[in-house]
Amino acid sequence: MNLYALISATIVLAISLFSLPLLNNYWFNSTPPTPLTADLILRNGVIFTSDVSLPFADSMAVQNGRILRVGNYSALQEFAGDGTKILNLDGKVVVPGFIDSHVHLIPGGLQMAQVELRGVNHKDEFVRRVEEAVRNSKEGSWVLGGGWNNDLWGGELPVASWIDDITPHNPVWLSRMDGHMGLANSVALQLAQITNLSQDPTGGTIMKTSDGEPTGLLIDAAIKFILPWIPEVSVDERREALLRASKFALTRGVTTVVDFGRYFPGASVQLSWEDFSDVYQWAVLSAEMRIRVCLFFPLETWSSLADLIKKTSRALSSWVYLGGVKAFADGSLGSNSALFHEPYVDEPHNYGLQVMETESLFNMTMASDKSGLQVAIHAIGDRANDLVLDIYKSVATTGMRDRRFRIEHAQHLAPGAAVRFGDQGIVASMQPLHLLDDADSAIKKLGMDRAEKESYLFRSLLASNAQLALGSDWPVVDINPLHDIRIAMKRIPPGWDKAWIQSERISLADALIATYMEVTFLALIGDVFEIFHLEMNTFSMAGTRSQRLMHAFLKMIWDHYHQGNWQILSYCPRIRGRTLLLKGRHLSRQHMSQVYRPILESKKCSSKRYNSVLNKEQVHY
Repeated sequence: MNLYALISATIVLAISLFSLPLLNNYWFNSTPPTPLTADLILRNGVIFTSDVSLPFADSMAVQNGRILRVGNYSALQEFAGDGTKILNLDGKVVVPGFIDSHVHLIPGGLQMAQVELRGVNHKDEFVRRVEEAVRNSKEGSWVLGGGWNNDLWGGELPVASWIDDITPHNPVWLSRMDGHMGLANSVALQLAQITNLSQDPTGGTIMKTSDGEPTGLLIDAAIKFILPWIPEVSVDERREALLRASKFALTRGVTTVVDFGRYFPGASVQLSWEDFSDVYQWAVLSAEMRIRVCLFFPLETWSSLADLIKKTSRALSSWVYLGGVKAFADGSLGSNSALFHEPYVDEPHNYGLQVMETESLFNMTMASDKSGLQVAIHAIGDRANDLVLDIYKSVATTGMRDRRFRIEHAQHLAPGAAVRFGDQGIVASMQPLHLLDDADSAIKKLGMDRAEKESYLFRSLLASNAQLALGSDWPVVDINPLHDIRIAMKRIPPGWDKAWIQSERISLADALIATYMEVTFLALIGDVFEIFHLEMNTFSMAGTRSQRLMHAFLKMIWDHYHQGNWQILSYCPRIRGRTLLLKGRHLSRQHMSQVYRPILESKKCSSKRYNSVLNKEQVHY
């Protein structure tokens, strides 16, 4: 025997001896693996998966808040056990929870407990609601509220004299719906020492009469004069606000939000951080989170966020995610503080306000980007959007990487700007419900030609390959994704009988994708939240059989909603923010046939597959 053979035999023997315990465990272990048992099995439904290989199924198994499998009911029998609850959906529809790409969660929860002025369309009702709040308040305590929109009662701006007689002993602060303007009564103005000698701050305005006396209205950065005098909201109040807001969001089908917090022009940049430590960390540790949240912080504090992410990573938990930073380039259209290239028609010398100086905005954006943070900048006017696009373009020259820069609102775009969004890969984070409030006022403030050419360019952005994410901006407007979808498709403001800028309407498929299927990517959430995801081309009618099936299914959902047959039935707690059950008419075989037949009956759709869909069997493509 030669030396080589001896060494080889020794190695083989050693490996064999080492492997015996492993083989023994593998072949002779009598303990079988613990089978997975579902807590809940949903059956006999129409479950939209957003998976291109299996767009919908009739059953789903869930264990401890996680989806085990979707498919036909027979394929899920192995997950059924003694403690499994079987829920017969009777043809109801199950969809992934909606994602709202822009909210202010805690401010929304706080406002729910304050004077509610949203929807008020008359001066007398405005005054009545304030008077009612004063009656229920202690003398000397602040009366807070918001949501008013002067366009609803003809455009006249409120002034302190409207409410001074009914609030002689209580300071009052009432923010406009957009958060960029607010009304203080005379008691509050005196406390804040705002007089005819007070000067406008950079990026803000103290509205005054022709005699130079403050009217009570403060715009953007001028709001900082009043905020320090308002008592700080307690930790308990903010925690209650989070829970209140989360429960409300769930009633509207929203299970994940991108939260920009209490950061507004004039507000302290520390408020968002206080809410993070006092509220969100508490909610995570106390298991009080009800919806998933992606947090953004003030741009000025970018270094604090970068340091925190290095210590904790982006995922604080499966419920709270550290997203990025936000800044303001301008104000709002309703407050005449959105920044435009041309002046306002109703104020010929006013071009709007630039809230942050260009150099500061650029430098902090650059520093944030170098630290790997996603940047979102508020821009409403066409000049503000061009300014931010220029900054993003300059920052991006430092090197190629996945940035996903965002522009929040992107409401009014100069010619060529929509193309720039696509070329630069910028996310347009837009809110369709604002369109309802702005349609009439935009025409008054900008003129018909400008308003028609540059307002809410949904389709132009998509046609330019820009990335579109739809949200609400709650509590500025209501949080209601089904309304967002309908408005993006229809664009019909109240009192109108036709669409405003009909050429900018988008399809149901595009609206759905922008409402909840692309936001995980556009907010840099990625796989952390494990949300269902669709590629942008999923709904092409000329695409694969699977794509046509999904288009038909989504058309069916929209038809039911449009006919008033849909409402949120219940939030399914065991699915923990992932799935909602929608109440509608029973989806009979005949009705499904009516929906699918025009789309499925083609040379490429075999009768076997067509009948499989109608019988709700698992279909493989």
